[in-house]
Amino acid sequence: MSGEELPVGVFSFLDTDLYKLTMQSAVLKFFPDVHVEYAFTNRTPQMRLTKQAFDWLQEQVSKLANIELRDSELEFLQRECKFLSPVYLQYLRKFRLRPEEQVHLSFENVAGEFGDLHVATKGLWVETILYEIPLLALTSEAYFKFVDRDWNHDGQEEQAYQKGVQLFDAGCMVSEFGSRRRRDLKTQDVVIGGLCRASKEKERPGKLTGSSNVYLSMKHGIPPVGTVAHEWYMGIASITNDYENANELGLDYWLKCFGEGVLGIALTDTFGTPAFFKAFKKNIPSDADDSAKTYAQVFAGIRQDSGNPKEYVKMAADFYASQRITGKTLVFSDSLNTERCKEYKDIAEQHGFKPSFGVGTFFTNDFHQLSNPDAKSKPLNIVIKISKANERPSIKISDNVGKNTGDSDTVSEVKRRLGYTEKGWQEGDESRRW
Repeated sequence: MSGEELPVGVFSFLDTDLYKLTMQSAVLKFFPDVHVEYAFTNRTPQMRLTKQAFDWLQEQVSKLANIELRDSELEFLQRECKFLSPVYLQYLRKFRLRPEEQVHLSFENVAGEFGDLHVATKGLWVETILYEIPLLALTSEAYFKFVDRDWNHDGQEEQAYQKGVQLFDAGCMVSEFGSRRRRDLKTQDVVIGGLCRASKEKERPGKLTGSSNVYLSMKHGIPPVGTVAHEWYMGIASITNDYENANELGLDYWLKCFGEGVLGIALTDTFGTPAFFKAFKKNIPSDADDSAKTYAQVFAGIRQDSGNPKEYVKMAADFYASQRITGKTLVFSDSLNTERCKEYKDIAEQHGFKPSFGVGTFFTNDFHQLSNPDAKSKPLNIVIKISKANERPSIKISDNVGKNTGDSDTVSEVKRRLGYTEKGWQEGDESRRW
């Protein structure tokens, strides 16, 4: 199944991470008129595109205007993603991207044929929210199609299979999260094929629980997985300028959109996990005072995406213990590999959590050089984050300084307002994560 020829570039709205669709659904419901901007950052700035790569990228971005939701894709979403409302699915059925007016790409020549890529995305939040994953995936593909060509796909399926065997034999519950920084769609496709083979060939303590990529989930017959990204909380904080209550607002809107018991993994680190836990322990607004529940009780678990995972597990365990809550899921999703998954699994279980893992770049951009098989073919580390909402700066503080994004003055002001304690982490250098 994974060996069939795939189209070039991004050709489907489902070739994205599930949380972009869930967030688009929530934005449509609550913030349909909000205007936003997105900023692109290359955390590996020495890895630059050529003009040839840029021209290809520009051509592929323009083709995003041709995408429309197919009948088979609509049927898949209706069947497998019942949390997506009929109103939203009808919207997506008619939806079209307009990259000519919403995305501006530019190439700044720096040295010889190489230059810096600049990407600016602007428009209604509900419309531009779907650009992030295609733009990142296409940028990575452009780099490895035209700049670093010292690699090929040979062995990728078997490598993914062997990683799956190690992870599943160790009892790890793993989802594939590699859309954003994949080498190309073919790589992600064959990787999922290898992971599926390892998961299905015999009973193992662990398994592949799904993929964040909705199109490839549909293609391989596995669940699409994901809930929410930092963008949700960042946008709400900008719109309201209420950073003190942005986490609670984000949680409340989420439950009002999807209800309790679905999409229940909360992301904690947008403005630092300690600030999130202050909101997480609050009662959910309810007309029935005798049935008051907290967000921490209702949400199935939390996701760790920055900072020191070992410190995070201890902090999370202390929080849940203080609330007399047990048995929650803890999803790790920050720069994972096989050994880290196994290590964090043991630590999380020792503290009473049900651990799960969202593994991205380690699956979909793990290559060696053809000319020197002992040397890694380094992945790009690129991100796109919401940078403004309704003209106010949007920021992310995270649990370590290396993942701070956005206007520096606003970052400083919000840290002061929230009483944020700056944290570093020796393994948190974003230019050297893989």
